[in-house]
Amino acid sequence: MASRAGQLRQMFKRPGIIRLIGAHNALGARIGERSGFDGIWSSSFEISASHAVPDAGLLTMTEFLEAAQSMVSAVRIPVVADVDTGFGNAANVIRTVQKFEAAGVAAICMEDKLFPKVNSLVGGRQELVPIAEFVGKIMAAKSAQSDPEFMLIARVEALIAGLGVEEALRRADQYVEAGADAILIHDKNPEPEAIIRFARAWRARAPLVVVPTTFYRVTVQQLEQLGIKMVIYANQGLRAAIRAMERTYAEILKAGSSAPVEETIAPLSLVFELQGFPQLKSCEESFMSGGAGRIRAIIPAAGDHMHEHSIRNLTAEIPIAMLDINGKPLLQRQVEALRACGIGEITVVAGYKREKIRLEGIQLAANEEWPTTGDMHSIICGAQDSDAATIIAYSDILFDQATVEKLLSSNGDINLLVDTSYRPETYARRRRPTLVTLASPRSTPRVLAANPQNRVLRIGQNIEPAHAQAEYTGLAFFSKQGFALLRQVYQEALAERQNSPFHEAVSARMASLTDVLQELIDRGVPVGCIEVTSGWMEIHSFADYKLAHQLTE
Repeated sequence: MASRAGQLRQMFKRPGIIRLIGAHNALGARIGERSGFDGIWSSSFEISASHAVPDAGLLTMTEFLEAAQSMVSAVRIPVVADVDTGFGNAANVIRTVQKFEAAGVAAICMEDKLFPKVNSLVGGRQELVPIAEFVGKIMAAKSAQSDPEFMLIARVEALIAGLGVEEALRRADQYVEAGADAILIHDKNPEPEAIIRFARAWRARAPLVVVPTTFYRVTVQQLEQLGIKMVIYANQGLRAAIRAMERTYAEILKAGSSAPVEETIAPLSLVFELQGFPQLKSCEESFMSGGAGRIRAIIPAAGDHMHEHSIRNLTAEIPIAMLDINGKPLLQRQVEALRACGIGEITVVAGYKREKIRLEGIQLAANEEWPTTGDMHSIICGAQDSDAATIIAYSDILFDQATVEKLLSSNGDINLLVDTSYRPETYARRRRPTLVTLASPRSTPRVLAANPQNRVLRIGQNIEPAHAQAEYTGLAFFSKQGFALLRQVYQEALAERQNSPFHEAVSARMASLTDVLQELIDRGVPVGCIEVTSGWMEIHSFADYKLAHQLTE
């Protein structure tokens, strides 16, 4: 999966304004994510206030870092950290970048004030460092980052200091020249005239960011018209919480009980949900109550594969799952890999030449209607219930134990295994692989994560090769809830479109697993994926079959 910094970079490239909400802890960040914000602002003002100290450089870098880390851990959206002046000189800035980047923060925002700084919205001195000094800090910050996607937002305080728009523009120009990825132009005037003048004169030399704390009447639409790319609602959550707590505490004291407030405060069930108790319960059920939860495998093997011309003679008498590969049927190799991962409940759904499928230790189910149904129907034939997590493996693929383990270790209710070594230039239209469009395509094949995860936007054989970033391997994992949802959506499709087109299928009755997956995606259900570049192969041709012999023992 793309890093948080990569996610944020993609947001800056896409149309529309990016909306961040301020937070000071993991709970606030999670509420912000649930509310639909694009990212979280790790607010130095909120963090200071949560310690009941002024926002005046009194907390250490470590305290701000710990707060940002807790937010990164709680959400999947990017976190942008307010690091004030960088906690000192250029040497301090280098350490700041290294620590915050390692924590998974997507970007830092650094301002051009003297250290220690005073909050921009209070009275008193507002002194800026010389341009040359801040340029040096920017260059130090950019040289310290290891992820090229990591962003530095330079915060220009010239308007706050009363130096005017021209000075703000002069500083912003130098900061971008030094390597700043975006400019945050700040002002405390309740009317945004100076911000408007700055934005109109700026002409998109780099993305602009604003924090409309005092000029709060300005709308997102107005900001977009000015070319603003990011808006940060930096402290509204904290202020709302303070007012709500004051009101609630006063009512409890006045009434002598909490009865008057119970209808207006969050129910405990919501608190438990925000804490992640449902996920904890699921983990306990899966891994702590007498061992792993029930996990089964379903292998749909009903098709005849007679459309694969180069292996038609091989599959004229047996299903492709029973092709011999160095003394073992393909199906046996699949079963061995699954059992090595602790999966003992394996159902093979047969149709074509089903009497030829003979293998100990499997459950054999039948799709009597295999000529007039798709593989999704076979999958349902193999699932007597929805009370289990389920691995689905196509019958024409070879895979190893490690590949299955990657799927089993994935997060989320639905995850596919996709191969990102796919390249459009090697696409063979006659083979028609199932292609995948990813939410966060990687710009480099190198990745640090052992099992990088991503999200699927489109899946199917009709995707234009140039628009795809991966190929579906034919392996998928569904949690108990994920499989129940898969079954439900397929049944709804049968009821509504049994004999009419359904995604790439001529009818819902002929739907493949990927057709139903696309329906889930279209309904807003997250379909994740694990990215691989090895550990599997498909057998769609005689050349594939020969290669399988070469790669196995």
